Amino acid sequence: MSLWFLLLGFAVHLALASTIPSPRPLVLWHGLGDSHSSPGMLEFMKLIKEIHPGIFIHSIFISEDLNEDKKAGFYGNVLEQLEFVADQLAAIPELEAGFDAVGLSQGGQFLRAYVECYNKPPVNNLITFGSQHMGISDIPICKPFDFLCQIARKAAKRAVYSTWAQENLIQAQYYRDPNNYASYLHANHFLPYVNNEIEEARNQTYARNFASLSNLVLVMFTEDKLVVPKESSWFGYEELRDSVVSDASDQQRFLAMDKKIIPMREQPLYIEDWIGLRELDERGAVVFSECVGEHMEMGDCWEELIVEYTGGSL
Repeated sequence: MSLWFLLLGFAVHLALASTIPSPRPLVLWHGLGDSHSSPGMLEFMKLIKEIHPGIFIHSIFISEDLNEDKKAGFYGNVLEQLEFVADQLAAIPELEAGFDAVGLSQGGQFLRAYVECYNKPPVNNLITFGSQHMGISDIPICKPFDFLCQIARKAAKRAVYSTWAQENLIQAQYYRDPNNYASYLHANHFLPYVNNEIEEARNQTYARNFASLSNLVLVMFTEDKLVVPKESSWFGYEELRDSVVSDASDQQRFLAMDKKIIPMREQPLYIEDWIGLRELDERGAVVFSECVGEHMEMGDCWEELIVEYTGGSL
């Protein structure tokens, strides 16, 4: 009799377990100067698993070697890296029904580019922390002893729109010069395309894919000095000018001017809905959030977002 009850209990346990929905998988893309399995990323994944027990998490890599993966955040071709990542995600069986995604700093805008350009397997909710969706008007400042960053920054500053920089320096590929918009459109082969800024090259698939998100959560750091302007994280940007400043005095005048920030809903990209952002917003699927502090000082501001926008049932 006891054996019969034991077997019956085991059968009931299996039946109940089969009815408990699995949490939707999660994909992470780390930020500049980090790697897929750094101590910080491993701790972040551990904390998420405490919130969503049993969740499958994949941390995107360009190289499995941690040092090479960190280097790939500075050097490489973004479009080639995106293709590599799309193949990587498509080969993971746990992701084939779709996943939520969290992008940290530039990892967020790259995940957004993945949604637009590939999205197979599809992203459900996308959360981006301090991401440069409308580009940057200055190359990120490096930490004092981050020599890899310092070398990349100096090379990019010298000739940000040169062919070499646009093929080899990651940050140059999302540098959007507000004082020379024409050169940005002509030379940059990443951001103008994923933002559908070039009229003759607009891709409606990008807009359809992006609008397919269930939710887009945009997180800005209130004291961010690394992402310039910080409002790029919310699809805001400096007012654009069409021509290069003519001399040093003009350059100083532009630097001294108050920079007018054009918010998301006043951007042509939004008004004309080049990427599906307006469609998302009009159905209430765009969420604006803030983390108090400097770039990637996440504190505990991430927890509520992880609870609400990740780990849902498949």
